[in-house]
Amino acid sequence: MNKQHRFTLTSHLRFIIPSLLGVFLFMIPVPGKDGITIPIAVLSGLLQDWIGSYVPSIMTGLIILTVIGTFITKLAHPDFIVKSPFFSSLFDVRPVWAVVRVVGAIFAVMTLFKLGPEWVWSDATGGLLLNPDGLLTILFSVFLFAGLFLPLLLNFGLLELFGALLTKIMRPVFGLPGRSSIDCLASWLGDGTIGVLLTSKQYEDGYYTKKEAAVIGTTFSVVSITFCLVVISQVNLGEYFIPFYLTVAASGLLAAIILPRIPPLSRKPDTYFNGQEGKDTMEEIPEGYSRVGYGYEQALVQAKNNNSASKFFTDGMKNVLDMWMGVAPIVMAIGTTALIVAENTKFFEYIGMPLIPILELLQIPEATEASRSILVGFADMFLPAIFGSGIESELTRFVIACLSVTQLIYMSEVGGLLLGSKIPVDFKDLVIIFLQRTFLTLLVIVAIAHMIF
Repeated sequence: MNKQHRFTLTSHLRFIIPSLLGVFLFMIPVPGKDGITIPIAVLSGLLQDWIGSYVPSIMTGLIILTVIGTFITKLAHPDFIVKSPFFSSLFDVRPVWAVVRVVGAIFAVMTLFKLGPEWVWSDATGGLLLNPDGLLTILFSVFLFAGLFLPLLLNFGLLELFGALLTKIMRPVFGLPGRSSIDCLASWLGDGTIGVLLTSKQYEDGYYTKKEAAVIGTTFSVVSITFCLVVISQVNLGEYFIPFYLTVAASGLLAAIILPRIPPLSRKPDTYFNGQEGKDTMEEIPEGYSRVGYGYEQALVQAKNNNSASKFFTDGMKNVLDMWMGVAPIVMAIGTTALIVAENTKFFEYIGMPLIPILELLQIPEATEASRSILVGFADMFLPAIFGSGIESELTRFVIACLSVTQLIYMSEVGGLLLGSKIPVDFKDLVIIFLQRTFLTLLVIVAIAHMIF
């Protein structure tokens, strides 16, 4: 029996207006200065244009403050931090992450002031992350707007509605609750960093198990459509953008179906963050309700419970601080280290050698050159396109471009974000998942490439 008559017009509007605004900001494609993007990214770009030159200093300051807060917490255990769940989770980290934060602060200071050896702060290493047009500058503005407006997607019932509607698709196909479709869409249409932020908050709030959070974070947090345009242009195949993006989508969906069913993701426990009880994800529909009716009613209940403007902005600023201070030091430390290895050693060339016979078996022209470009994607998503742009074969360049997107685990962005978040994956997991995604999507990409070229 439908009970929506218990709700007033105000209750309906409290769900509909914030949810539509959230969908618009995070999911509706709009034209940007570099192509199709989403409104959050447009706002982020405007802020970068305005204060971009100051952001490296701001981010360095935030990273240093994070290290100071971590040491104060470890040494003095002040009550205002220890007794606050938010500040405690932000500063009371394990020793290994405290060390990583210190390394991130050292790299940030060296890069900002160009101190020490150039291989630490050059435009190809630390500068790629901290320069005015670097990743951390982008993340500063993306996290500011995404964090502030994230409650529009999380707190006003949209996830409850989609949880009820899409469980019949998400659970059997991907092993995920229906509400995860919002995370997946935000990642695919928007940006992988936004997807990681969404997933981490849902996991901490008890809506995803460890396994579900790990699957979403390592499977759907792809790069934006705009960046895909940059990648395909870098390898001089811009006229193939549509088949390129369809190939990325097809191979990515196949990986999303298979990887959750094999280790290490299949071995992640179906338990919740900090041992808490899981919250209702609208998978079981009570008798007398349609799936739409029950999802809509639960959405109205959720919206009714979130009627405080101060709570909205408090939750938003917590999201922002969590990502600025929790993630930025990790990205700076691990991303810079990976880029230093990629740029100054032959490590990725050596580990790519076993790929040569596989690429030759798959009839990929210039297999030796291609092997040098593939595994370097673990360091940064753009490096394969840069390394492979000089290859003569269009087929090979197409494969490298597609693979650089579908590999997904880049230590300079998504990989660093995952390690800095609460999502339960470690460095070893990311290495294994990166290799799994590489080999699985390579087979699909090569098959399609041979049909195109």
